Amino acid sequence: MRADLVIRPEQSTDAPGVRGVLDAAFPVPEGAQETVEARLADALRSDGDVVPGLTFVAELDGEVVGSVVCSRATMGRGVSVGLGPLAVRPDLQRQGIGSALMASVIATADQAAEPSLVLLGDPGYYGHFGFVPAVEHGIGSPGPWDDRYFQVKVLRAWRPQLAGPFRYAPAFERLEES
Repeated sequence: MRADLVIRPEQSTDAPGVRGVLDAAFPVPEGAQETVEARLADALRSDGDVVPGLTFVAELDGEVVGSVVCSRATMGRGVSVGLGPLAVRPDLQRQGIGSALMASVIATADQAAEPSLVLLGDPGYYGHFGFVPAVEHGIGSPGPWDDRYFQVKVLRAWRPQLAGPFRYAPAFERLEES
């Protein structure tokens, strides 16, 4: 990892930089002007569903080059955390920036007594951080995805009775409708 990398909590002034990273890191759908991920991050912020203490940016020379957004979700009868989108500017990928962002989220969530982090993503990548298929812990997927992509990392505050159906923040559902 780069010695000059700064990982810090996202601030409201970081939104344009985060949008730039998301638009660079993900494909823009045909006919659209922005990525689904940038639209999602904006909607989560606008709805007030972003978890400020768990949403980080990676910065080099004062410029946002990576981002991870965490949002409030529900699981069973309680609250949970949905992790994502996570992105690093393409020219800086594979340099440990995404790993540093993930390590920050995991450590901070654990210290804050969050029971788990839930995401939809590549099991080959997220498995390195201890994520496993959510179904292994009795967590029901909110979508039709293959079980291996809907994943959870249980933290120290996890208790099996917390398991149940998972539901992302409303902004995720609105994406599916559009």
